[in-house]
Amino acid sequence: MRAGSDTVMWHQLFQLTPNGETSLQRQLREQLVVAILDGRIPAEHPLPSSRELSRQLHVSRNTIVLAYEQLIDEGFLVARERRGYFVNPDILRGRVESQADETPSVDRIDWEKRFPLRVSRYPSVEKPQDWRKYPFPFVYGQPDTDLIPVNDWRECVRQSLSVRSIHSWSPDVVNHDDSALVEQICQRVLPRRGVWASPDEVLVTLGAQNAVKLVSALLHPVGSVVGFENPGYPDARHMFSLHGGEVRPLELDEEGVIVDDNMQGCHSVFVTPSHQSPTTVTMSLQRRLDLLARAEADDFFVIEDDYECETNYIGEPTPALKSLDKRGRVIYVSSLTKTFAPGLRLGFLVADKAVVRELRALRRLMYRHPPTNNQRTASFFLSLGHHDSLVSRLHSSYRERWQVMGAALGKYLPDAARAPSFGGTAFWVTGPENLDANLLMEAALERGVVIEPGDVFFAGDNPPRNCFRLGFSAIAADRIEEGVRIIAELIEQQLNS
Repeated sequence: MRAGSDTVMWHQLFQLTPNGETSLQRQLREQLVVAILDGRIPAEHPLPSSRELSRQLHVSRNTIVLAYEQLIDEGFLVARERRGYFVNPDILRGRVESQADETPSVDRIDWEKRFPLRVSRYPSVEKPQDWRKYPFPFVYGQPDTDLIPVNDWRECVRQSLSVRSIHSWSPDVVNHDDSALVEQICQRVLPRRGVWASPDEVLVTLGAQNAVKLVSALLHPVGSVVGFENPGYPDARHMFSLHGGEVRPLELDEEGVIVDDNMQGCHSVFVTPSHQSPTTVTMSLQRRLDLLARAEADDFFVIEDDYECETNYIGEPTPALKSLDKRGRVIYVSSLTKTFAPGLRLGFLVADKAVVRELRALRRLMYRHPPTNNQRTASFFLSLGHHDSLVSRLHSSYRERWQVMGAALGKYLPDAARAPSFGGTAFWVTGPENLDANLLMEAALERGVVIEPGDVFFAGDNPPRNCFRLGFSAIAADRIEEGVRIIAELIEQQLNS
């Protein structure tokens, strides 16, 4: 390659943009690595000198020098005396030289015939991947990025990257959890819900849903009957079905799941008592006591999903069902990160130590343990008080949105919505009987409004189609009323068409 073509070559390879988020040095380092690994810089061709590349890219020479030195330390470049910087050929060794085969495949295995189950066909809550682009995102379970305590989390990440912390979380701990996080769960998180547990009664999971998966796999033999709220959380219902369980619908009223003879013969009962998913009903204290008494009389255990335990901002929170459990019949499941960063996928469960011991062994066979670096970061977030501070801020912000949405629904859709009586971040709306919420969703998207149809929450082949859920954790308070007005307008149009 002739030196005369260098300027064009380097301008094609490197496009540095001052954006305030990524330093020019880091951009150059990343783009050099990509070019090296993609084989776009011949090993025998010298990179331009720091002075020359600085001139070509119009950046500080020091930026170039630091990027080059970092890549030398990492083994991507080598410096040859009086010749300059070159790609280190060792970095590309051990790779199979091949090209993508674009020949049409023939006689490939027919995987469609190999699936004993079509899990992809199970109905689930759907929302656009790009929901943030919509002006009225009434999506559930997603955070408002303006409320994410970025600096606090960054501080905890830095602490988790200390030499001492790295030495503790970097080994494969096989089936154990980060002891600092378990301690914080026992001392900080659970007491807020009236639950007291020892470390050997706690298991960290990849989110609350993963905790339910572990319990369903371990404790539900084929043919066992699982009592399940109807409507209820669809993914949990599907998980019980996947393990060969019979899911028995349990109806609800204004006090939560109805405790009656329909629970006879159940192996377990799955409930969301704090604010029922999706209707937001809070199970009354008497109903909780009735459920525990029924569990004792009929010899079943209860799985309590306390899925939004941190958003208890309306009145005095009701203690968890687990706090009333004196016989060890309740398996308590919750999340550590749902309120501010659900993508972290950190949850936990609390159960009798014999149950936790077996679940820990099962988890080891599945994925050993959740990433211990994230566990350690979460433990710092809890121990330094950032979690308590976050909950306090969320109470104020979400309470305002709850009030605005309640007023808007009362104005535009009177008597259609149930206000959360305990907490949470959503309203459950029951429209006129002839409303089709799926058609409403499609029409709403065209107007920039994202809603979640409610038919997937119901068991059976002919679920009601007139219900939908409106989340308010990801939408600004000043957009709520206009979004609800549009929804009401679209409902009227559908009913009159």
